[in-house]
Amino acid sequence: MTDKATIAVVGAGLMGHGIAQVFATAGHKVRVYDAHQPALDSLHARIAANLESLGLPNNTAGLVTAHADLADAVASADVVIEAALEKLELKQAIFADLVRLARPEAMLASNTSVIPITNIAGDLPTARRILGTHWWNPPFLVPLVEVVGTAQTSPAVIENMIVLLASVGKTPVHVKKDVPGFVGNRLQHALWREAIAIIEEGIADAETVDTVVKSSFGRRLAVLGPIENADLVGTDLTLDIHNVVLQHLARSPDPAPYLEQLVADGKLGMKTNQGFRSWSEEEKSALRKRVFNYLKDFRPN
Repeated sequence: MTDKATIAVVGAGLMGHGIAQVFATAGHKVRVYDAHQPALDSLHARIAANLESLGLPNNTAGLVTAHADLADAVASADVVIEAALEKLELKQAIFADLVRLARPEAMLASNTSVIPITNIAGDLPTARRILGTHWWNPPFLVPLVEVVGTAQTSPAVIENMIVLLASVGKTPVHVKKDVPGFVGNRLQHALWREAIAIIEEGIADAETVDTVVKSSFGRRLAVLGPIENADLVGTDLTLDIHNVVLQHLARSPDPAPYLEQLVADGKLGMKTNQGFRSWSEEEKSALRKRVFNYLKDFRPN
């Protein structure tokens, strides 16, 4: 699918408006639904602000429309992307509506970051057209989209979605098994689990953990993936290291008690100014700006 399509996005929040922006700037018509009217009211302003911050012209006028009625938003869509909260029951309810309201040939995708698509699709009819497209935040700056099918998803639907995503400048990858967390979040949260364990065991404090990552292997990750790195140093050295270190890594299938206690104490990170680390308003603003500018500089020319 490379011709201009009509895209429906279910959810106008953090991810939804960014996904809409990507398709609209590529010339596709985008219909955005949200049950929360303030999210719809601010939709165009947020997209315009994003484009201004990137130094790009706002060419989305007339291409993005806001809709408070789900049926109205999806009725003419070629592709529907659900970008609702990460709650299984909510997503299941949305997809039950989408199967009923969208055109029979429309591709139906969930932007879930960890929930298996099979759990969302359940036993819905036309499961052949249901798949996952896991975008990363912010979706207009991070290129990757993980495309995930179920045992029922048509291979043609997966291929069509990959072609569409590539045509709007994304880097789509096909995740061949529908597992919790797909690829990216399984890797990311394996790192987070070990990072939290290091803090919990008193090996290093939170600031040190972040400094170690950012000032060592984190510097290489954008150009050297972990498997490339293993081949670079040699599989024999990789094996020697694993024989020493793996037995000492965190392996609990449950969240760390340290993390559970932070949440129980209301230390929810930047939203409460205290999590693993303390955050002032100035520090939060500086970090967000630093991340945005870093990702902005990595955009392809």
